Formats: sequence, C-alpha cells, structure tokens
Amino acid sequence: METFLIKAAQLILSLSLLVIVHEFGHFIFARWFKVRVEKFYLFFNPWFSLFKFKPKNSETEYGIGWLPLGGYCKISGMIDESMDKEQMAQPPQPYEFRSKPAGPRLLIMIAGVLFNFLLALFIYSMILFAWGDTYLPLKNMKMGMDYSDTFKEIGFRDGDILLEADETALERLNSATLRAVINAHTVTVLREGNPATISIPEDMMQRLMRDKQGFAVPRVPMTVSRLAGEDTPAARAGLQPGDCIIAIDGNATPTFYDAVEVLSQYKEQEITLSYTRDGCEQSMRLTPDSLGKIGIYPTTPEELYQTVTLTYGFLASFPAGIRLGINTLKGYVSDMRYVFKDASSIGGFGAIGNLFPALWDGRAFWMNTAFLSIILAFMNILPIPALDGGHVLFLLYEVIARRKPSDKFLEYAQIAGLILLFTLLIYANGNDLFRWFKGN
Repeated sequence: METFLIKAAQLILSLSLLVIVHEFGHFIFARWFKVRVEKFYLFFNPWFSLFKFKPKNSETEYGIGWLPLGGYCKISGMIDESMDKEQMAQPPQPYEFRSKPAGPRLLIMIAGVLFNFLLALFIYSMILFAWGDTYLPLKNMKMGMDYSDTFKEIGFRDGDILLEADETALERLNSATLRAVINAHTVTVLREGNPATISIPEDMMQRLMRDKQGFAVPRVPMTVSRLAGEDTPAARAGLQPGDCIIAIDGNATPTFYDAVEVLSQYKEQEITLSYTRDGCEQSMRLTPDSLGKIGIYPTTPEELYQTVTLTYGFLASFPAGIRLGINTLKGYVSDMRYVFKDASSIGGFGAIGNLFPALWDGRAFWMNTAFLSIILAFMNILPIPALDGGHVLFLLYEVIARRKPSDKFLEYAQIAGLILLFTLLIYANGNDLFRWFKGN
C-alpha cells in the first residue's frame, strides 16, 4: 500500500505540473491577443469545485476541480469541453476567441503543446546540469545480459554482450538501443570472447509486443550489497555485505536471477547456501521466508561495473537537453506506430504510475516528468476533435478554404471527440486492471 501511495503521489504531482504549464500556455497567448479567459482550472469541476477564487478586477476565475482528469482554460467565444452553447448563441464580442483572425487563434491553440515541449527540454537540460549523464556502457558488462525467450528464439544467448546493430556501435542499454536492435537486419554480439552475428526478423517488434517479455537485463552475480534488516534469514545466518552466493542446495547460481529462481523453490525450507567471502568458498544453513526471500539487497550492475558520467556546465546543458528531448520525441513517435497494431499495449494511469520508482528519487521523478510532458505534447497535437490538434485542424481548414466550419459542426465534432477520448480512457485503464488481475 505504501508503494502505491508513493507512486500515486508522484504521478499526481507530475501531471498537475504538466497540466498547469499546458493550460498556462493557452492562457498567456490568449491574454497576449486580448482574448478573455473566464476560467483557469487544475482538474475538472463538474457541479462543484474544491477551491476557487477570482482576484479583484480580474476576468478570470482560478480553481481546483475534484475530477483529476486534466484541467482546462475556458476561453470566451470558443467551443471547448465546457460546451457553453448559451455564450455561442450570443453575438460575437471583440474580446472573444471567435472574433480574432485565424493566425492568433492558431497560436493560442498550439501554445499548450509548445509549452509542454519547451518544459520537457528545460527539465532535461536541468537534469544534465544537476546530475550529469551517468550510464553503464554495454562493453563494461563483463557477464553480458540475460535475454527474454522472445530474443533467445532468434539466436541470442544469455551472456551475450551487445556490440553493433547493422555495424553501428551500441553504447548503453536503453530504449534507443532496443529500437536499434529491433530495426536492424543483423546484430553483432560478443559470445565467449568471439563475435557472433544474429539475424533480426522483420516482425521482431510484433513478436516482442505479442510475448510481452521484454528485451534483456544486465547479467550479474548474486552479491550482497546490504542486509534488509537484523531479523532476516540472511542476517540470522551470518551473511555479510560483499558475500557472493554461488550455489543453493547444490544448484549452481552464477547470476542474480538464477539465485532468485532457485530460492523461490525453497520457501520456508532449510537450505545449504554456498557463497564466497574474501575469495574463499564457504557455506551456511538458512531458511527462506514464505516468499522465498532471505532478506538482502543485491549489488546493482552500476555498483558492480564501471560507469561513465558526462558532466555539463549550465550553458552546455541546454543544447544537450534539447538533443535529448528531440531524440526522446522521435523515439516515442516511432514507437506509436506499433500501438495501433496492438491495442492491448495501451495503458492508463496505472501504467503511467509504474514509471515512477517505489522510493523517492529526484532524478527519476524529473526524467519521468519530462517524458510525460513530451507525451502530453504529442498526444494533444493529434488531429482529434476535443484535443488541441483537432482545433488546429479546423483552423487550418479555415485558412485554406477561407471560411469557418459552422458552430454546429464544431459542436458535434467536440462531442464526438469527447466520446472518443473517454472511450480510450476507459479502455486504457481497463487494460491496467486486466493486467493487474492477471498478475495476481
């Protein structure tokens, strides 16, 4: 429950920031072009608001709604989610959105997307300035990686060290490397000291999405980083930080995942655990708990292998952050084509919440917030009625055809768009629930 609350709090904080920045983009551009903004809300407020206030001599009411599905900036004279038909039935006023030329209206509509993308670039820049870019080179993973069955089927073996994808060097284990492997014709790995070439089938992404087993994880020994507490099987038996588990009841466990798999078979059963300490092999008797755990935190790949850290000064962080943001956007757009081929991969708030760690990590929080800001920008610019992209589409039609779509048409389009969005929202969160029940 504690893990859920920590992730939920991070998700709400992150999305609240992104929504405020997005709506502020619309707000500031609307005011720039002297368009009245009637409401500026975080979350939606059907029937009532949790909080609201209207400053003296201000035209705008600010507030917080009770329905945490985004937010809105109610602009006068515009058909939006407020569906204010009464206002639209009145003669146009000079301060209304509909009274302005197409150019200013277009800028007002794209401002939210623009602000989200600029926010992502700024966050990435500040992350690089504050923390730098620390990564574990693939070539430094001396034990290679453990691959999913999906990749083993096409020729990968546990322990392979990734070298190249179509003769392009692979540097680190991240989403860009996965895309490079999937889209390559051949991948070269180092296997038992010798290069080996693996052919990648054209439908590799479809196989990966079908099996939902992932790609690979660093292959590391089960070395104790620290104990989980004094009253744990490991602590009571005398296991110490630095000890490396090599066998359990005679079953060799050269890697972390080997040890976890064997331990799961000995829940609440006494076992003989073989380990090395200061180069000497020793053994002890202990009993895993009801979950097959012994109460240790294993050494991470970053602790075991040599990492590389790139540091950036304040000015240098901005071009590096911009490059990171643009590459992230390109990768996300590239991945989106597969979503339409497998709708079951769509996730809702549960999937988004799982991006955040179970313990607070400032760098991870801001990395995920920047990524979500890019997603929000991209999704909002899609040409779907009720989204910013839908309004942009109709404005472009107006510019090209030199006539506005009728208010009645825009009203029906808005309703259709809202129905579509709520259907997708229900479906995506339904997928989360299905995966949760399936996993339990």
